[in-house]
Amino acid sequence: MTTPSILDPVAERIELLLEKYEALQHANRLLSAEVHALQQERDSLRSRLKAARARVDALIERLPANQEAP
Repeated sequence: MTTPSILDPVAERIELLLEKYEALQHANRLLSAEVHALQQERDSLRSRLKAARARVDALIERLPANQEAP
């Protein structure tokens, strides 16, 4: 019969920690990609908002001045 080594539980714990570390690395990569995509979407929305504001400002400038009713 072989007796379990004192190092066996430590080795198992290290294996579990390595698996968790790899899973966290993978999750971090996914989250980083999502952050990058959301930043691009934010920048695009900001650009569209800026263009829309410019169009609204141009339309406001074209409105006739307020005239008092008789």
